[in-house]
Amino acid sequence: MNRNIYMTDELQAIYDQTVAFVRAEVTPVGDEWEQAGRVPREILTEMGELGMLGLRVPEDRGGLGLGPLASATFSEALGASTFAGFDVTVLVHTDMAAPHLLNAASEDQLERFLPGVLDASTICAIAVTEPDAGSDVAAMRTRAVRDGDGWRLNGTKMFITNGVYGDLVIVAARTDPDERYGISMFLLEHGTEGFDVATKLDKHGWLCSDTAELVFDDVWVPDENMLGAEHRGFYEIMKNFQNERMVLVGMGVGAAQEAIDLTLAHTQGRSAFGATLFDLGAIRQRMGMNQAKLDAVRASLYHSAWLMEQGVDATKEISGVKAWGAEVVNQIVYDCVQFHGGTGYIRKTAVERIARDVRILPIGGGATEVMLEEVAKRSHVGSGR
Repeated sequence: MNRNIYMTDELQAIYDQTVAFVRAEVTPVGDEWEQAGRVPREILTEMGELGMLGLRVPEDRGGLGLGPLASATFSEALGASTFAGFDVTVLVHTDMAAPHLLNAASEDQLERFLPGVLDASTICAIAVTEPDAGSDVAAMRTRAVRDGDGWRLNGTKMFITNGVYGDLVIVAARTDPDERYGISMFLLEHGTEGFDVATKLDKHGWLCSDTAELVFDDVWVPDENMLGAEHRGFYEIMKNFQNERMVLVGMGVGAAQEAIDLTLAHTQGRSAFGATLFDLGAIRQRMGMNQAKLDAVRASLYHSAWLMEQGVDATKEISGVKAWGAEVVNQIVYDCVQFHGGTGYIRKTAVERIARDVRILPIGGGATEVMLEEVAKRSHVGSGR
């Protein structure tokens, strides 16, 4: 039986196969990855061999040629791993960085880089955020100045997932100092002279994802590595922002569902006051409400993905579900930790890990406050549109 009205048999199969894969291949060993602070390349290579990294890549390029609903499905299914550091490692590659190649790359760039994207020999990162420029992309200070038949790149990027162990970083830099939106994008390979990982950041959650502060010190980038049109990078970044936000909510929905399921099992098996914790109405009904809220977030997520698939500008809908959904996911997981009692506060238990991992969702990819502004700007009194 399909999980919602938007699910096709193909999407259902992707969901089921992905959930089965992460529960068998990720969850049992994720603790080791958390200690190492990275996801092994071997698991990403295996995903590439199974075609999991090419859901959105056109069929004539070696992928499945699917749309935003596939990304929503895939991201929710990854959330079942309970290791969001793994989830985001994959999703930054497939849905936050690689789409820029598909949207803007030249034929030569696609031939050079896309095969590696599909087989995981080229893991991608997207470098937009800076120490002083997060949600306000146009405030970035990293600059690229024309130098012969290329550009000299100088600046710093912060909080870059896959920035330590990845292979290809899509870097946004200001190329027109006189224009607020005069930003271009560049394809920069690790090992390029002057391109360094300044710091591998130690995070509150997402422990098995690598997150970097990147420094560009007079890095020379040839014209052939400019991605898309000169000075048009800001608009390319905006083009994929809704997809980024969508998959972040998706992985949160998947993780929250796992937290609910774990909590139901715990409360139904834990004896207290002559019965079980689940027999206490306060607990049972709050978990019922949590499930209802999560079902509503999931429905909104998939509807937003469907709108995107129809070619509709779904900025308002995606921003709304990012703001509301990320907050709801955190509220749900808070209750799940509470109802596990002391066990829920112990490191390496799944609900404790999920609680740390979901905290970033109202921050990353556009903070809740910024998302609400996006909704408000697009709202009309009495219209609901």
